[in-house]
Amino acid sequence: MPPTSTLRIQARSFSVLNRPKPNYPGHVPLTFVERCGLAVGSALGSMLDHHRHDLVAALGEATCKPYFITRLRQSMLSHPTGRRILRDRPRISSETMSLEHLRTLPDNSVGRVYAQWLDREGVTPDTRDQVRYIDDPEEAYVMQRYRESHDFYHALTGLPVFAEGEIALKAFEFANTLLPMTALSMAAVVKLKPAARRRFWSTYLPWAVKNGLRAEDVINIYWEEVLEKDCGQLRQELGIEMPPDLREQRRIMRDKKKAEQASREARQTVGQGLMSN
Repeated sequence: MPPTSTLRIQARSFSVLNRPKPNYPGHVPLTFVERCGLAVGSALGSMLDHHRHDLVAALGEATCKPYFITRLRQSMLSHPTGRRILRDRPRISSETMSLEHLRTLPDNSVGRVYAQWLDREGVTPDTRDQVRYIDDPEEAYVMQRYRESHDFYHALTGLPVFAEGEIALKAFEFANTLLPMTALSMAAVVKLKPAARRRFWSTYLPWAVKNGLRAEDVINIYWEEVLEKDCGQLRQELGIEMPPDLREQRRIMRDKKKAEQASREARQTVGQGLMSN
């Protein structure tokens, strides 16, 4: 092991002009100042445009050290299934997971529900950015696994991909993983419409905190091995309750507004008729 003085010299010599070699394909080593700049810039950028998933990904990587991604890795190392995931390093993509096959699985199976959710929301498993800014290769894989499992979390909870559903899921993920990016992403609640904000604070945040804290660490689910399991059974094993159907909640609100509008128009019509008489 090199002496402490050598390590300090190496740390001081690390700069934008003297960058160490990558630790894995695609890795970009960052100085402390660069990491701070990445965190601030990606946070502001993603707040302005929540569709910039590359900025959300960069924010997650810039803020997960020095503690949070290490804690998540330790959670996997202390769990038998988590250790197997770290050993096997499976990847989730349309190449490794045939959606055609998943669509043929039994109703309410994890794989079938996952495929149906992807089809309904119009997304694919291939939209997740590659991890670049985490130095340790195994911790980089943990972040990659978390990122690629995100759509399974959506399918498991039934939360849709529009802003309100994403924020609710980020709240659940923060309670379960403690990754700072998930908490920072919840700041987007200020951009929701008043009715959506009220639903989040009164319904979806309490659900997220309760279930995220109570549930088993979702990072330890070997999704490839539970595709044929009943989704309800998996939720029960993990300790996750389904949240109220967000699409149904929005539909009820729209119907209520239409009924109120129709009532106002009817009253106006009656009033105008009485005045004309």
